[in-house]
Amino acid sequence: MTDTTAKPLSAAEERDHLIALRRWFHQHAELSFHEVETARHIMAELDQLGIPYTYGGEGEGIIARQIERPGAPTVALRAEMDALPGQETTGASYAAVDRGAMHACGHGAHITMVLGAAARLSRSPPNGNVVYVFQPAEEVGGGSRRVINAGALDNVEAIYAGHVTHEYATGQIMVANGVVTSQSDRFEVRIVGKGGHGARPHEAIDAVVIAGFLISAIQTLVSREINPMHPSVVTIGQVQAGTAANVIAEEAMLAGSIRTTRDEVRQHIHDGLRRMGEAVGLLHNADINVDIVSGYPPVVNTPKETEIARRAAINTVGEHGIMVMEHPSMGSEDFSYYLNEVPGCFVRLGARPVDWEPIPLHSPGFDIDESVLPIGAAYFE
Repeated sequence: MTDTTAKPLSAAEERDHLIALRRWFHQHAELSFHEVETARHIMAELDQLGIPYTYGGEGEGIIARQIERPGAPTVALRAEMDALPGQETTGASYAAVDRGAMHACGHGAHITMVLGAAARLSRSPPNGNVVYVFQPAEEVGGGSRRVINAGALDNVEAIYAGHVTHEYATGQIMVANGVVTSQSDRFEVRIVGKGGHGARPHEAIDAVVIAGFLISAIQTLVSREINPMHPSVVTIGQVQAGTAANVIAEEAMLAGSIRTTRDEVRQHIHDGLRRMGEAVGLLHNADINVDIVSGYPPVVNTPKETEIARRAAINTVGEHGIMVMEHPSMGSEDFSYYLNEVPGCFVRLGARPVDWEPIPLHSPGFDIDESVLPIGAAYFE
């Protein structure tokens, strides 16, 4: 049982505490699987609340259990601990100390909201039980699978999570049933031609020319082969080739990302990449290898849990604050792995004042309106 003797906080005291928490996490951003200080700060907060937990050490997650009624229904609330690589450019007084890591995806806010909900529920215990999941490495590696393997979902009937965004204003919460994020896959294309002197191209097989041909061809997979009503994206984010201006490159590498929301579209793009690689290799007398690695599955909210989330959101921000998603996000989220095990719902929490220019997630200039913190804590409660 949790300690229910804690002194209630005023709205102003709660807000100040949540802001201080979030700024600490933001300032001490840590990369995936290395969230050691972040975990220590979370555990210190849980100790203050009297909520027991387990922690597997560096690279693992924290699983805290508030058991009020053994045998009663149990729900889980999830937050991510990791930050992104990069250098923050917000200029904020609480900007990241480590200039190689930045909370440009708002995970520090998510931790704070779940801790805020835990504080509220420790003072006013629920009729059931709550598991607070703080996972490593959402950005890379699918850290959710580590905490699932550690028992985070044992006896859990449903799980909930949210993500801050500038797509919506502070005080707005997007709740949607069904697919809300895409499947993500990565691919790498290796081209091996024949190197040579830049003055004698007839003696070589130019991997750079072949790479350029493939870059243009691959873009037609979506624009000319996929139904426009089925959201999909193929992005080539890396191109590597060549050693000198007067040397024809023997090898080239393309790497990119595939985002889809339907299995048949995903399979068509996979098959199309391999088909194009084979055909272009024959056309140019080169060896081309296409390697595709599966990424996070799509996040698919379940109907009952979405309705529960919608009612919680209405109680928090009112009916006018509920936003409807027009189409799935082409981003990806490893919350999908939890939803492969138990039902649940993933929402988006508006974190932008109306007078701010929207800044996309993962931008080094991303920051949040801290007024969203008590909103998120109240929603999760």
